[in-house]
Amino acid sequence: MRILVLNYEFPPLGGGASPVSKELAERMVALGHHVEVVTMHYHTLKKKEVINKVIIHRVPCLRSKMNICHPHEQLSYLYNARKFLNKYLQNNAFDVCHCHFLIPTGVLTLWLKRKFNIPSFITIHGSDIPGFNPNRFQLLHKFTPLLIRRIAQNAIQVVSPSFYLKELYFKKIGVDHGLVIPNGIEKVEGNPMLSKKNIILSTGRLLKRKGFLTLVAAACELDQNFELHICGDGPIMDELKKISQNSKMKISFHGWIDNTSALYQNLLKEAKIYVLVSSHENASISILEAMSRGCAVITSNTTGCLEMANDVGICIPPHDVEQMKAALIKVIENDEIRAEMGEKALAKCRKEYSWDSIVQSYLEIMENHIHSLRN
Repeated sequence: MRILVLNYEFPPLGGGASPVSKELAERMVALGHHVEVVTMHYHTLKKKEVINKVIIHRVPCLRSKMNICHPHEQLSYLYNARKFLNKYLQNNAFDVCHCHFLIPTGVLTLWLKRKFNIPSFITIHGSDIPGFNPNRFQLLHKFTPLLIRRIAQNAIQVVSPSFYLKELYFKKIGVDHGLVIPNGIEKVEGNPMLSKKNIILSTGRLLKRKGFLTLVAAACELDQNFELHICGDGPIMDELKKISQNSKMKISFHGWIDNTSALYQNLLKEAKIYVLVSSHENASISILEAMSRGCAVITSNTTGCLEMANDVGICIPPHDVEQMKAALIKVIENDEIRAEMGEKALAKCRKEYSWDSIVQSYLEIMENHIHSLRN
């Protein structure tokens, strides 16, 4: 198949949805399919390059940061991606489009179907669904439901990485052709449990809903032989640093770092405990990364986090400092419990989040639709 991938964020740009789209694209190519990506250009990135046989086109955009994209910047992507595709598709045919995000990227699928008769299926990731993210797009989403419904109805299928997001999608959009296919994670060879140190790791954009304030407040009161490392940037960074000034536990703030960097990978490898107690989360790639490295996971008892870690980790209510403190003490002070949690997380990751089966699920959707059109 010839597959066109649309995502305004593709590595090294963006957050969790970015590496997911890259992994899917590269694995589809490895199985013999032709994949081209149209994404945003940024600073010194090449306008066109081939990485692991995936052809990447980067169109001009008004993007100011690598890790976050604002609505007016997304609009610049829509305008220039359409302009590029209008010319490129005159001489380059595709069987199907894999679009990431109903909004903004899904807007292009309406045009692709109408002008070039290219069918699309769409993977949703969270912020494109009204009500998911209390920090972003709340005003914008007052005007998007009708457009989103039209985009969803036009798609072959809408794929959600979690049952939580699928239910929210149906509640807000009312289009009942959603399918759950989880995100995957690369299998870590060997035994990740052998290189662990007394490190607690937490990663993500520093927003109140992500639970960093609760984590830091709890860690500050613990006089334990552990260090807390936080990777990420965001609007509450200064507040977190202020809270941590008199902490009994050493706390290090690394700012935003690439998840492929040596620093990030070493922290994942060495961390005994991973914490992300977010009040709103879809299917966190960060949690999957931690599980694949055998970390004992502490996360929230709500949304997509509960689906991922309910049987392998400790799931607590968001924004509860006392329960956070109790969970940290439990895994810090009990080596057997911590090791068992890490082993269970690793085993679940290898069994349920294998990219091989996940990619096959995506390809079946495409191939079945193309087959039905030909018959």
